[in-house]
Amino acid sequence: MIAVRQSIIDRIADHYRGRNVLVTGGMSFIGSHLVEALVETGASVTVADDLSSGKEENGAGVRESVRFERGDLRDADYARKMSEGQEMVFHLAAAHGGRGYIDTHPVECLNNIVLDHSVYTAAVRAGAEKIVFASSGCTYPTNLQQDTVAQHALKESEAGFDQPGHAFADGEYGWAKLISELQLDAFNRQYGVSATACRLFSAYGERENESHAVIALIAKALARRDPFPIWGDGTQTRNFIYVGDIVAGFVLAGAFMSEFDVINLGTPVHLTIDDLASQIFSIVGWHPSKIVHQPDMPVGVLSRAADNTKLREKLGWTPDISLHEGLSRTIEWYRNTADGRRLSRLDSVLMSR
Repeated sequence: MIAVRQSIIDRIADHYRGRNVLVTGGMSFIGSHLVEALVETGASVTVADDLSSGKEENGAGVRESVRFERGDLRDADYARKMSEGQEMVFHLAAAHGGRGYIDTHPVECLNNIVLDHSVYTAAVRAGAEKIVFASSGCTYPTNLQQDTVAQHALKESEAGFDQPGHAFADGEYGWAKLISELQLDAFNRQYGVSATACRLFSAYGERENESHAVIALIAKALARRDPFPIWGDGTQTRNFIYVGDIVAGFVLAGAFMSEFDVINLGTPVHLTIDDLASQIFSIVGWHPSKIVHQPDMPVGVLSRAADNTKLREKLGWTPDISLHEGLSRTIEWYRNTADGRRLSRLDSVLMSR
């Protein structure tokens, strides 16, 4: 069963059926779910991935329906080859990970600027009509995300290079994403390619790894860590979005948005990490006797959630898979697939991709 709701597939199928679509990073956590949804619409899907974090097994369900070739998209020849004949490009390939990875791998994060330029160039030269880019909530000014009481919902207009003070991104990863939005805007203005940047907020779900908060907490709960460690003081907030809703936002943006635009894929709900952990304990059916907070571990900004006004106005939709439903699906998947050896070295995995 694919993660995105069937009603979304039915709504957008006519926009994709028979079209040639490239998904970069299509063997990744989010990318593989997107590939499945596009196959469901009847699109002809090509996947480009270097498997640095993605896995071929993520595409097992659609292996016979897609073309996949492994390679590094910073290589202009490979990017050109994979872009040939493609009408649309969903660009998800990136060096990325959870907070532990992006705080300790700034050089790799900045390499994304080169990667993105290579993909945009190849797509435009191949005659692609539309590019949909996986950007990030990390593009937003960090000064807007430091108050867990006010709980500011971030609007698309608050990040960019068009006004003073709107470019103050979250670390090298956030700056690379913001600069790549600027690149995408430039490609639209100079070459006329339709381009949308989707800013993702705290996605979770099946096929994600333990370097991200939700899976890390699930892994620790299933490993019965007691005392139970939580990074930070537990009061930092995020809006957690199930992967099915992220994919729904991608395919809707690809179907209905045009020219250059930026849109949030998130929710305005601020949930503390402590509350997230409590919901996970409840679904797992286990509670630790003690929680130990770790304020010295990487946590990023204190408060992050998305304003959904533009999403609702542009696409007539907002994320509708509840946290309980999404967590239940994810916990069931992880319980069935967790590798005991990986759980035994969980602390080192938390800092990887």
